[in-house]
Amino acid sequence: MPEQAMELDQQMKAVLESIRQEQGLESREQAAEWLLRRRIRRGAQGLTGRGRAIYEVKGESR
Repeated sequence: MPEQAMELDQQMKAVLESIRQEQGLESREQAAEWLLRRRIRRGAQGLTGRGRAIYEVKGESR
């Protein structure tokens, strides 16, 4: 995923730190990525009515 610098206020840092601890992640950057992926999944589910993978799925070659 491309790097994107973000300026965070104290409230956002606290939220990311909380998510980091809840999910057992190593950094606030990972917590931000986790939240972003969660939002994408929920948005896709709302549009299509079902979950979608947000990573490459390797299936059987035909």
